[in-house]
Amino acid sequence: MTRTARRIPCVLSLFAVLTLLAGEDLPTPAPSAATSESREALPAEEDAFPSDWFLRQRAWPQDDVPASARLAAFQEARALRSLARGAGGWQSVGPTNVGGRITDVACHPTDPNTVYVGAASGGVWKTTNGGVAWTPLFDEQPTLSIASIALDPANPNTVYVATGEPNGGGGSVTYGGYGVFRSTDAGATWTILGPDSPYCGRVVVDPSDSNRLFVAGLGSLWSPGPDRGLYRSTNAGATWETVLFVNNDTGFVDVVIDPTNPSRVYAAAWERTRGPNYLDYGGDGSGIWRSTDGGTTWAELTAGLPAGPGVGRIGLALAPSSPLTLYAIYADASPGYFLGVYKTTNGGTTWTQTNDGALVDVYASYGWWFGNLRVDPADANRVFVLGFDFWRTTNGGSSWSFAGGSMHVDHHGLAFAPGGSIWEGNDGGVYRSTNGGTAWTHVANLAITQFYGVEVDEQFPERRYGGAQDNGTIRTLTGASDDWQQIFGGDGLQCRVDPGNDQNVWVEYQYGNLFRSTNGGTTFQSATSGLVGRRNWSMPYELHPVNAQTLFAGTDRVHRSTNGAAGWTSISPDLTDGDGGLGGYVFGTITTLAVSPSDPARILIGTDDANVWMTLNGGTNWNRLDKPPIPERWITRAAFDPFDHDVAYVTVSGFRWNEYEPHVLRTTDRGFTWSDISGNLPQAPVNDIVPDPLTGALYVASDFGVYVTNDLGATWSALGTGLPNVVVTDLELHQPSRTLTAATFGRSQWTFDLDELSVDTPEIAGVEEAGLALALPRPNPARPGHVVQLAWTQVRAGDTRLDVVDVTGRRVVTLANGPHAAGTHEARWDGRTNAGTRAAAGVYFARLQVGDRVVTRKIQRVD
Repeated sequence: MTRTARRIPCVLSLFAVLTLLAGEDLPTPAPSAATSESREALPAEEDAFPSDWFLRQRAWPQDDVPASARLAAFQEARALRSLARGAGGWQSVGPTNVGGRITDVACHPTDPNTVYVGAASGGVWKTTNGGVAWTPLFDEQPTLSIASIALDPANPNTVYVATGEPNGGGGSVTYGGYGVFRSTDAGATWTILGPDSPYCGRVVVDPSDSNRLFVAGLGSLWSPGPDRGLYRSTNAGATWETVLFVNNDTGFVDVVIDPTNPSRVYAAAWERTRGPNYLDYGGDGSGIWRSTDGGTTWAELTAGLPAGPGVGRIGLALAPSSPLTLYAIYADASPGYFLGVYKTTNGGTTWTQTNDGALVDVYASYGWWFGNLRVDPADANRVFVLGFDFWRTTNGGSSWSFAGGSMHVDHHGLAFAPGGSIWEGNDGGVYRSTNGGTAWTHVANLAITQFYGVEVDEQFPERRYGGAQDNGTIRTLTGASDDWQQIFGGDGLQCRVDPGNDQNVWVEYQYGNLFRSTNGGTTFQSATSGLVGRRNWSMPYELHPVNAQTLFAGTDRVHRSTNGAAGWTSISPDLTDGDGGLGGYVFGTITTLAVSPSDPARILIGTDDANVWMTLNGGTNWNRLDKPPIPERWITRAAFDPFDHDVAYVTVSGFRWNEYEPHVLRTTDRGFTWSDISGNLPQAPVNDIVPDPLTGALYVASDFGVYVTNDLGATWSALGTGLPNVVVTDLELHQPSRTLTAATFGRSQWTFDLDELSVDTPEIAGVEEAGLALALPRPNPARPGHVVQLAWTQVRAGDTRLDVVDVTGRRVVTLANGPHAAGTHEARWDGRTNAGTRAAAGVYFARLQVGDRVVTRKIQRVD
C-alpha cells in the first residue's frame, strides 16, 4: 500500500477489485483471517472517512447520544430482563473461530494461563487455562465497549476496566462507556467508579500503591468539553481529580508509570474532535507530558519530538528492564499517516527518532485507529509496533521487520505473560506467540463477532450466514460454532439466500456494493448495474416473496431487478429530503425496505431522514406516510403483516432527548394513520421487527436485547434469558424449525427456540384474557381421506378468521373469514388447499384470529 492510499475497511485484494471491475467471477476468498496482502484499499468512491453509521443512526438529528439517556434505557431494559418470558434461554451459536475487534489484553503477573481481553463491543473475557476456554465477565454491565484492562500488581484479583473504546472510529463508531469499573474478585462482580469520561484511553495502577490509579480520559468523541483530561485517584477509584488538562478539545489516550520510581508518570495527550462532516484527529494539544511527583505537577516533553498542528495520536511504552528507556509512536493529524517512533534513554528529557523508514506504511493512513507499541519486559531492545500491520525491532529501533505473519490486520493490544508467551489482540480476535513474536496462533474460540445482518437458509436451517464488521460475509454449513468461513470480503452487511434454490446467494459490503452468486457462494459477480443514487452504509435489499429472481433495493430511490440482480431499474423518484449537507458522510438514503407477502405490489420504505413511503402498485405511485406519531428519527426497519397487506410496522432509532419518542409504530390502513405500540419497551433504538405468522406475536431487536409482545405492544417482555446486554442488529425467524436467530454487534449470533413460548398457554395466546379457545384438532394425525374437525369458542362477537398455514407461515386454506357471533363454532378441513389441490404430508397449524388475538394448534398430516 502506498502512502497516498486511503483506507476503506475491507478485505478484498487489489486483484479482486480489478476482477470485479472487469465483470468477471470473483473466486471465494480464503477462509483465513485477512492479511496485509489481502487488504489493499478499494477505490475511494463515496467514503471520505470511515463510516459513522452506528453512531449516526442513534444520534440523528442530534450530534451525540446522551450518556444519561442510554443509562436510563439500560436500567429500563434490566428491569424487563428480570421478568423475561420463555422457559428456555438463548444459545450462542458462534462464530467462535472468526473473532472480532480486541481493544486490549492483560496477563496475570504470576499465572501464565490467566489472561483477560477486552472486545470493542463484546465486553471482557477471561481464560484460566491458556485460551482453551473463555468466560465472559461483563455481560450484565451497562456498556460492553472496552478500552483498557489493568490488574493490580499487588493483588491481581483486583481488576480495573476502562470503558469506551478509544479508537476514533473506523468501519463503524460504537458506543462510549461510563469510566472505570472495578472487580475485587477476579471479574465475578463489578462496581462502577467513574470518572465521567465516555471514552478512555488507558487505566494503570501504581505498582507501589494499589490506591493510586491514573485514567487517560478522552472525553466525548463528538463534542469538546471539560471531561477530557488525565484523572488520578488516591483511594482506589472512590474519588477522582483531574491532574492534567490541556483544553476542551484535547484528551489523554495513554499513560504509563515507572515501576521502579512510581512518582515518574508519563501521559500522551491527543487533540481530537469529530462531526458528521469533519474529522480533526490532531493539533497543537497533542503531546507527551511527564510528572516526577506522582502526577501533581506536569511538564510537556518537547526535545526531539514532533510538535504543532500536524501531530495526531501518540502511543507510549516504557521498558520495565530499563525504566528510563521509553518509546513513543506518532501519527499525523489527518488522515493519520505514520510520523515516526521516538526513543528516550534518559526518562524523556531528550528523544531521537529510530531508524523507522520501513514503517512508513504501518498505519496505512489511519493511525488514530491504533497508536500503540509495547516493549518486552525482559529486553528493552525488543519492541512491537501495533498498526494496520505488526512490526518488531530486536535492536532498539536500529532496524524493523514485519512480524505479523498470517495475523489479521488492525492491531490494538499486546501483553506479555510470565514464562515468555505473548498475547495479541486485533480486529480478528486474539493471537498467541510462544517464540518471541516470530510465529502466531489464532485463539479461535471467542464469540465476539460484530454482525450487521443474519440470514438462515430456508431449506437447510443449520446453514447460517451473516455480514460482519471487518470480517466480510461469513457462514457455517453445519450449524457448528467453530467452522464459519468467509465467502466474501469487505465489511459484510446484508446477505440473502434464495429460499427455493440455495445456489442463489447475494452478499453486500459497505455502501451498497452488492454481489450475487449462482453456485452457492463459490464465486460472485457484481450486482450493481443500474443502481443509481446515494447508498447507505448498509443498503437495504429484499427478495420478492414468491419469485426470488425479482429483488428490490433502496439507494435514495427504489430499484427493481427481474433477473436475480444482474441489472436494476429505478421504480421511484428520490424518496429522501436530499443529501442533508453532512459532507463526507453519505446521508439522505433509504435504510429499510419491505415487500408485502400477501400483495408483493405493496412496498414500504423508510429513510435515514425520517421519511416513510409506500406504493400500492409496484412503484407506479408512491404515498408519503411519515406523519405523527412517527418521530423525526432514523427509520431502522419496515415490515408487513404476513397476511394483511393493510397492516405494517416501522421501527426507529434514537434515545429520549428530554421527551418521549415512539420506537415501534403500526398502521392498519396502509400508512394513512399510525399508532404507537412501543408500550413499556426501553427508550432505546429498535433495529428490527419480525411479525410471527404463526402466533401473531411481534419480536423486536433493540440495543438492549430482544423483546416480544402478544398484545400488539400494550405490554412487552424480554424474550428468554442468557442473552448479553448487547446491541441486537437483526433478527431472522426460520418458521419450519420455529427458531429465532439474533445477530449481535459484538457477541456473534444467538438462537432461541420459539417452542419454548407455548402458543396455547393463556398468558401468551390470550385465551382467558380475550375469551378465546381453540380445541385440539381431530383426528390428529390425519391420514388421506380424513376430515379434520376444528372447534372454537369466542366470548365476544367479532371478525374471525380461521386459516390452516404451513410451517413457513404461508396460508394453505381459509376455513372461516368474517363476523362471528359469540359462542362455539366449528369448521372442517378435508386436506385441500385454497387452490383445490391436496396438501402434502407434513406439519400444519390451525391459526385462529379474533380481532387482535391469535391461537394456534398443530395438525399433522401423514400419507
